Amino acid sequence: QVELVESGGGSVQAGGSPTLSCKVSGSTPPLYCMAWYRQVPGQEREAVASLISNTGTTYYADSVKGRFTIPRVNTNKDFILQMDSLKREDTAMYYCVTNRFCLGAGISVTGGTPTWGQGTQVTVTS
Repeated sequence: QVELVESGGGSVQAGGSPTLSCKVSGSTPPLYCMAWYRQVPGQEREAVASLISNTGTTYYADSVKGRFTIPRVNTNKDFILQMDSLKREDTAMYYCVTNRFCLGAGISVTGGTPTWGQGTQVTVTS
């Protein structure tokens, strides 16, 4: 059973560079996908970035490409989202999620039931 706990959100000025962390506990399969999503109230959840565990391959949504980065999961199983050059439109609740396979900047629903964290709010102020 995998558990995900996000941290690192808060109020950040536009142009800032916060780091979100997702602590991964429990056993993960040899191959898995980790992804970050975000959601604004009243809107659909949006895939932001994903990482394929065994290759380190990352994918990013066009809206964050060049500004957000996923370093590879380290040995302590922290799944990091490094955010740079924040814009007001980046304000959202950010969630990490894992499942067997990635699909673009998010996860595929095939291969099992995704496990979600509880989310961490990022609010960008001008």
